[in-house]
Amino acid sequence: MVGDDRIRVAMPHGPAPVDRDGVSDYVAHLVRALDDVGVAVTPGPLRSADRSPLRWLTATARAAERVRRLGVDLVHVQFAPSAYRFSGLPGLLPFRLPRTVPLVTTVHEYGSWAAPGWLPGPLWSLLERARLWDRETGRLVPASAAVVVTNEGHDVAVRARTGAPTVRVPLAPNVTDRTCAAGPNVTDRPDGSTAGRRLRAELGLPVGAPLLVFFGFVHPVKGIRHLIGALPALRREHPDLRLLVAGGFTSQALPEAEARAFRDELTALTHRQGVADAVTFTGYLPPERASAALHAADVVVLPFTAGVTLKSGALLAALAHGRPTVVTASEDGGDQLHRSGAVAVVPRRRDSDALADTVGRVLADPVLRRRLAERGRTLAAGYAWPRVATAHRDLYRRLLGRHDG
Repeated sequence: MVGDDRIRVAMPHGPAPVDRDGVSDYVAHLVRALDDVGVAVTPGPLRSADRSPLRWLTATARAAERVRRLGVDLVHVQFAPSAYRFSGLPGLLPFRLPRTVPLVTTVHEYGSWAAPGWLPGPLWSLLERARLWDRETGRLVPASAAVVVTNEGHDVAVRARTGAPTVRVPLAPNVTDRTCAAGPNVTDRPDGSTAGRRLRAELGLPVGAPLLVFFGFVHPVKGIRHLIGALPALRREHPDLRLLVAGGFTSQALPEAEARAFRDELTALTHRQGVADAVTFTGYLPPERASAALHAADVVVLPFTAGVTLKSGALLAALAHGRPTVVTASEDGGDQLHRSGAVAVVPRRRDSDALADTVGRVLADPVLRRRLAERGRTLAAGYAWPRVATAHRDLYRRLLGRHDG
């Protein structure tokens, strides 16, 4: 579709830049992918100068006014409570939007938050079943013509609480394999193995030294403490082993002062464990450097304290890069990921010994590493940005009553 036939979408989202917020990064990828399938998106950060209720209320009203001026066909809000610093006021946005324009909401986090938190659960249930108000998103989910969910858990929760119509569109990698995406005729960019070797050389790794990589925003729930705690046991078998923690600390979920304190805590922990020489914290990496870090890894380790599921863009990035990947078991134990054979699963969360056992087994078995890499790539191939964009476009067409090709 070209010209006036393109679907025009306004996409409000959280205020943080891509280097501080996973949802903003997702929006940037999605906008580019939708443009390729004939959807023109105008993203709009809903930004408040501080956390005061009045500022968030003003920011919400201004975001709605911007949308009204655009004259779009559809509004698609990207929602996560952390993206809005846990303010419930962006949930008022539907009251200020044009009633004739369909609203879609994607919930990136759902099932564990309420605003206000003091309202009793039974009262929330009454409001939600009547489609008047949602404890997490305010009027966004109840007022939406469709709610986009990225995983089964959110799908079940939204339907159970509100009965709102849901459409499941999985995530895609938050860092693509730049060398594969470039195509076979590109000669001005190093291939993945070359980029990985260069990064290993920068780190001063001896030839053959195993490199573990954690990738993603660094936060207490990501299990880095337990991964550092696993290093002494792993280094007894692999004295040259190194850990690269590839990701930024400061984010919407971890403001700057808290991020600095957490980095200091982890640095102190490496000294107490006697592995300070084996751990490198990179801070935020731009996409090509992040891709190189993944290519450099012998094993990617994601030891999230609540377990890892397919709603993790960092996981999909590791699998798409063909890296053997170790993850912690999800809390519900029923995720498709753990049945796929594409990852090695640590049976116990928040457990350094269990991490050391599983990572050690993967490091010791080259056949297992090859199998994990192959199955991981195959699984990740089903989670690509063109597919995500096409699913969004088809949803928009359906809501707008368009049947054009």
